[in-house]
Amino acid sequence: MTLQTEQASDQVETLSPTSLQGQLNRQMIIILDFGSQYSELIARRIRETQVYSEVISYRTTAEQLRQLSPKGIILSGGPNSVYDKGAPLCDPEIWNLGIPVLGVCYGMQLMVQQLGGQVTRAARAEYGKASLLIDDPTDLLTNVEEGSVMWMSHGDSCQALPEGFEILAHTENTPCAAVAHHENKLYGVQFHPEVVHSEGGLALIRNFVYHICECEPTWTTAAFVEEAIREIRAKVGDKRVLLALSGGVDSSTLAFLLHKAIGDQVTCMFIDQGFMRKGEPERLLKLFQERFHIPVEYVNACERFLTQIDGISDPEEKRRRIGHEFINVFEEESRRLGPFDYLAQGTLYPDVIESADTNVDPQTGERVAVKIKSHHNVGGLPKDLRFKLVEPLRKLFKDEVRKVGRSIGLPEEIVRRHPFPGPGLAIRIVGEVTKERLDILREADFIVRQEINQRGIYHDFWQAFAVLLPVRSVGVMGDQRTYAYPVVLRFVSSEDGMTADWSRAPYDLLETISNRIVNEVEDVNRVVYDITSKPPGTIEWE
Repeated sequence: MTLQTEQASDQVETLSPTSLQGQLNRQMIIILDFGSQYSELIARRIRETQVYSEVISYRTTAEQLRQLSPKGIILSGGPNSVYDKGAPLCDPEIWNLGIPVLGVCYGMQLMVQQLGGQVTRAARAEYGKASLLIDDPTDLLTNVEEGSVMWMSHGDSCQALPEGFEILAHTENTPCAAVAHHENKLYGVQFHPEVVHSEGGLALIRNFVYHICECEPTWTTAAFVEEAIREIRAKVGDKRVLLALSGGVDSSTLAFLLHKAIGDQVTCMFIDQGFMRKGEPERLLKLFQERFHIPVEYVNACERFLTQIDGISDPEEKRRRIGHEFINVFEEESRRLGPFDYLAQGTLYPDVIESADTNVDPQTGERVAVKIKSHHNVGGLPKDLRFKLVEPLRKLFKDEVRKVGRSIGLPEEIVRRHPFPGPGLAIRIVGEVTKERLDILREADFIVRQEINQRGIYHDFWQAFAVLLPVRSVGVMGDQRTYAYPVVLRFVSSEDGMTADWSRAPYDLLETISNRIVNEVEDVNRVVYDITSKPPGTIEWE
């Protein structure tokens, strides 16, 4: 699980050169974020070209960028209009750095406005798919086919271009869909090349990264692992490290990486709060201790956690109590097993983007853990429980973590494991959680996983699980009237969990699962299928 520092700002942090350790000597593209929902996606697309990328605040100064020495800069989209009062603006000295710049949507309009062009409200807004009509097929648009569908999302338009700029492409509604100042290597596109809907988007990004910025593909899994091991050893030295192991891909990859780097100096602690799936605690311990020879300190706290949420129905209160009890157990066990100098966290790059690094030990300059990230729902560490943090995965996106896991020997059953919430089955039981209800849900959930695994379609879903509702309905089994619980099946498809669609699971699969649950799981007489997307619903029910 990921322990995270307090979030102190709703702005993306501005990274100083020292916070990009090891990146200054690597090919790098910087993304200045103006509030676009796609900023992280731009970074991911660049990394798919095996070039490193960072998302930082639009407030970053030209001098700070000069010190970072990126090979290129991308200005993201954003919800504002450049002519609005208080619209976010970048340092205008950026245009004089001599570094190639690509503006995307709002970023393009900002470039045009600041360099002397004009941006106004468009006569016709353009949202969704549009065919790109190419006027200049060279440079940025090399290998982008005429008529390629691109994803538009704008209500403003560039009415006049700055001196030296020319139009590269247009659409039926947008005369300046792509522009360039070739001599100064300044480029802008009104569409979003980073989204999957843009057919020639990746080709355009490759053109910018490889041909215009002249980057080399140095961001590889092997290079990352080598650098991470070197940095862990240099930072930790001969000190001890504590890792809270959950069995998910992030903490498991981190455990493998740390063990590879410092061996027995890392202690893995698994706290069993009683809300895991059937057989998972036993499977996790056997896998790590017998197969991988990585010792795990098992802490059985099932009764403690169940007592803490006894009679509690409100989902947020359940989360809060589970988090609070986790902290109590974690603190007690860390003192028993310690002392430890470092706490290892599976912090990922999206967590870094969403959080400001404001919690710093004034004496050492080290980040200290004072909050477990809210989406893991396990509360916050007490301020007097101080560790220096080891966060080797904080440069990575989820898909990159999976690649690293594979490269260091993590088995596919963990690498491709469906996401599982920190509070576990406790938030897949709507309302009050009891031992009886946990047992019912555990058995139903086991049947779901067993059936999709036997059919070889486990990886066809982002998540596939069961939910238990706190109501009863009338049914008939044999000649007897029943009054039992309904189970909800929740199967979803997604790329990153931010949005999701309900999966069109085969009817015969649903039939088999339904028949097995009502016949094999006591106190269940009805199975229903959730066909709600996210949004408006969430993937989890609580």
